[in-house]
Amino acid sequence: MGLERSQDDDSSLILTGGSNGDKGLPDFGLFCVADGLGGYEHGHLASTIAIRTVARILMEGVFLRLLEIEPRDEAPPLDELVSNAFESANHAVFELAEGGATTLTAALMLDDKIVIGHVGDTRAYFINREKIEVLTHDHSLVQRLVESGTLSEEEAQESPHRSVLWNAMGKTEDPRVDVSYHAIIPNTYLMLCSDGLWDVVEEEEIIQTVTKTSNPQVACDMLVRTANDAGGPDNVTVILIRFPAA
Repeated sequence: MGLERSQDDDSSLILTGGSNGDKGLPDFGLFCVADGLGGYEHGHLASTIAIRTVARILMEGVFLRLLEIEPRDEAPPLDELVSNAFESANHAVFELAEGGATTLTAALMLDDKIVIGHVGDTRAYFINREKIEVLTHDHSLVQRLVESGTLSEEEAQESPHRSVLWNAMGKTEDPRVDVSYHAIIPNTYLMLCSDGLWDVVEEEEIIQTVTKTSNPQVACDMLVRTANDAGGPDNVTVILIRFPAA
């Protein structure tokens, strides 16, 4: 929890699995971070409902199918499953967390690929010793102004409105859901986080913290402390997955 917040509106989830043998299951995982919007009622409830709904649908549509000896039908494409899961989560937030809204970034890992679903300004990154790459696109008003040339990146960093979102789960009945495919890169990290981290910790410091320890949990704890040392203006949630060298 951030130092300046009395309530933690962030939610997160980690599911992983796999098996050994000639006909073992492929490695799979689901990683989610959601940040309930502080200006809305029931922010924490909205973030919890969004994650649980996405997890349930993707468990049924992806992971449980891996256990079928003879699948009854062909599975839909992963990007379609992720998009549908987000749409269902949005409906659930409307029905069960009236007045609530949340961001949501989810990374579905299956074998050697990752599918990322995204709404809002929680983020996903690839990180290695040389660089950090943002895999998601902030759905904020300030980001739109940057893209239109109205604001510079430097002005956006100082804008008091940088956390105002035009797109979030529960904010509209038909949110824009960004879905993207990514190949797993050996010797790289996948990081999901709320804006409580990326808004206050410089990218170079994130790289140094993540890559100087082989233990992702230790790195996460260090990043949270760094954000809190910077004032902790918002809740901080970090998930870090390490893909070892081939």
